[in-house]
Amino acid sequence: MSDAAVATTIFAVFMVATVVLGLLAVRGRAGSGGGLTEWSVGGRSLGTVFIWVLMAGEGYTSFSYLGAAGWGYNYGAPVLYVVAYLSCGYAVGYVVGPMLWAHARRHGLVGITDMVAHRYGRPWAGALVALLATVFLLPYIQLQITGMGVVVSTISYGALSLNWGYFIAFAVTTGFVVVSGLRGSAWVSVLKDVLVIATLAFLAIYVPQHYFGGYGDFLDRVVGEKRDWVTLPGHGGAFGQAWFATTTVLNSLTIVIFPTTVAGYLGALSSIVPMAVFMLVIGTMWGRSVLSLVPRLRERQKAASQVVVVVAGALALLMTYTVPNTLVRLSLISYEGMAQLLPMLLLGLVWRRVTLTGGLAGLAVGVAMVCWFVFSDRDPVWGVNAGVIALGVNLLVAVAVSYAGPKGVVVADDMLARDPIYEERVRG
Repeated sequence: MSDAAVATTIFAVFMVATVVLGLLAVRGRAGSGGGLTEWSVGGRSLGTVFIWVLMAGEGYTSFSYLGAAGWGYNYGAPVLYVVAYLSCGYAVGYVVGPMLWAHARRHGLVGITDMVAHRYGRPWAGALVALLATVFLLPYIQLQITGMGVVVSTISYGALSLNWGYFIAFAVTTGFVVVSGLRGSAWVSVLKDVLVIATLAFLAIYVPQHYFGGYGDFLDRVVGEKRDWVTLPGHGGAFGQAWFATTTVLNSLTIVIFPTTVAGYLGALSSIVPMAVFMLVIGTMWGRSVLSLVPRLRERQKAASQVVVVVAGALALLMTYTVPNTLVRLSLISYEGMAQLLPMLLLGLVWRRVTLTGGLAGLAVGVAMVCWFVFSDRDPVWGVNAGVIALGVNLLVAVAVSYAGPKGVVVADDMLARDPIYEERVRG
C-alpha cells in the first residue's frame, strides 16, 4: 500500500471516529426539549472541569499550525504578541467571564447579540450586532476551510486536490454541527486536543534534539542566521514595541467579548475544528436575533439557526474558491473590528448611562476608522495598532453622545449585580 493510501486511510478513520463520537454525545437528547439552548450552548451543563480542559486546548487551531507559524517565519519576534494577548486576555476573562455567565444565566441569554438586545430593549440592535459579527467571523471560517484543505491535500500526497480538500472540510464540519450542535463538538474536541498536545510535545522535543543536537545549538543557529527574527520590530521592521504593546492590549480586551469566547463562558466551547464553533456561533446569533424578528420563525429558532450554519459555511467555501483575497483582507479587521463592540456591549453592561444612540454612534465611527486604516494600508498608525486608535475615538463618541442625548432605556439590570447561584458556586 502506498504512503498516500496509508495516510488517507488513517485520516478517513479519524474522521469517521470523530463523527461517531459526536453523534454518541448527543444521543438521547434530541427529544429533551432543549431546543436552541441545548444545540448552541450544550444546555449549559458540560461542567467546570470539562470546560476548562476544552478552553485550555482550544487555542491550537489551523491558525496556530499554519497562520501563526507562517507569520512567525516571515516576521519573527512580533508573533509573540499571540502569547502576550492570550495571557492577558485570560487574566481579564477571569474577572469578566463569571460576570457575563451570571448575567446570561439570569436572563436566559446565549450570546453577545442577546446581551445587546436585552440591555437596550431593542431586538433590532442585537440583529445589527449579529450582522456585523458575521462579517468579522466569516474570515475565520475561511481560514479553517483553507487549513483543513491544505492538510487533506498534503496527507494524500496530492491525490486529493486543494479544492476537494476545501469541500471535504466544509461538508464534514457543516453536517456535523447541524446534527450534533456544540455538545457533540465538545466531546470531539477532547480527541482533537489530545492529538494536538501530543503533536506539539513531539515537535517541541524531537525536532530540536534530532536536527540540531539540543535547544542551545538550535537557538544559536537562529541567532546566527536569522538575528532579526528574535528582536522587535522583527523582519520587515513594521511591528515595533508600540505595535506589540497596543495589539496585546486591544486583543486581550477583545477576546473577552469575542462571540466564541462568550460561548465558552456559557457551557460550551469546542469544535471538530474551530470552524465548527464559528459556524455555530453565527447560526445562533442569527437564530436568536435576526431571524427572530420574523414572526413565523420565532418558534423555529433551532431549525432557522441550522439553515444559517449551512449558508454561512457555503458562503465561506464559495469565497474560498472565487475571491480568497477578499476574506484575507477582511481577516485583517476581524479583531480590530470586533473590538469596536466593547463600549456598546461591555461598557454598556457595567455602566447604565450608555445609551443605544451613543453606543451605535461610537460603533459606527470605530468600524469606519478601522476599515479606512486597514484598507488604505495605514495600519499600524505611527507604529500603533489602528484598532486601538479607533477604539479610543469610539469610546469618546459613545460617552459624549450618551451624555448629550436623551437618557436611554435600560432593560437589563447591572451586570455587576451578583447572581445568588453564582455566589454559591464561588463559595463552594
